[in-house]
Amino acid sequence: MKELFNTFFYQPLYNALVLIIEVVPGADVGIAVILLTVLVKLILFPLSAKAVRAQIEMKVIQKPLEEIKEKYKNNREEMGRAMLDLYKKHKINPFSGVVVMFVQIPVILALYWVFLRGGFPSVDPSRLYSFVPFPNEVNMTFLGMFNVGESQNIVLALLAGLSQYFQARFSFPKPEPQDPNKPPTFKDDMMKGMQVQIRYVLPVVIAFISYGLISVVSLYWIVSNLFAIGQEIYIRNNIRKPAEESTAV
Repeated sequence: MKELFNTFFYQPLYNALVLIIEVVPGADVGIAVILLTVLVKLILFPLSAKAVRAQIEMKVIQKPLEEIKEKYKNNREEMGRAMLDLYKKHKINPFSGVVVMFVQIPVILALYWVFLRGGFPSVDPSRLYSFVPFPNEVNMTFLGMFNVGESQNIVLALLAGLSQYFQARFSFPKPEPQDPNKPPTFKDDMMKGMQVQIRYVLPVVIAFISYGLISVVSLYWIVSNLFAIGQEIYIRNNIRKPAEESTAV
């Protein structure tokens, strides 16, 4: 498993970073990290858009699904058959969104691992492909301001936490107000608790972790969160909103 991860995810991204370092002005590792993060996120964007479309499609058939579950609550076999027929009728793959998310996980982990364990400014020639030149210079000072190979950068740590907070706000909007006459369910309480942790606890954890890790990882988190915010805005305006309007007609 480790060899597969290294061969198909870690090593390609490591080589991509070395290539970018070779071509960016001043061999600036910080700039290379930003460019590689954005490049990988752009490549993964179609998968994210597909996952959003899958969520919208599932939302369209939510009411018929509830009716099927109620009708066949005492017959699991018939329930499963009826649900499959409903998916076929609407040409929906209920697992497509989950599959899409799982495809992204090893890529994101490998990207993070490259920045955390890449060993820069040293470059391991044994990890390089034959067509990737060994860089003449590796500059760890981002824009002449700070060394991205050192830890305990309070500014970057705070920016990482702050960007995580805004990313959570965009990705997990406030839930709709609950009916005061209807008691909250266990699911409602659990979702509310999770949203509070994602909105307020996770940014603090990210800031704390970032402070203890090398600055290049903080830089990756900041860029990744900013990209996620922009991606969410784009998806809302160009994918989610038009799709919901068309299904509401």
